Amino acid sequence: MSPETVQQMLRRQPFEPLELRLSNGEVHQVRHPENAALGRTRLVIMYPDTETDRMVICDLSHINAIEAARTS
Repeated sequence: MSPETVQQMLRRQPFEPLELRLSNGEVHQVRHPENAALGRTRLVIMYPDTETDRMVICDLSHINAIEAARTS
């Protein structure tokens, strides 16, 4: 996925939480745009509500799809 496409999704107004589907089958959520840092080849996703402030680094080439996050 191109950084421009990811950036466009992160900057949408109003922002809607996203799910990123990776080539290895993992699914990661971006609940707020401030929880994501976009580089040229990677996206860092923070989960600040977890006990250990979990962080995931995703290579943009492994993002297969970006969808609206499912709400429970």
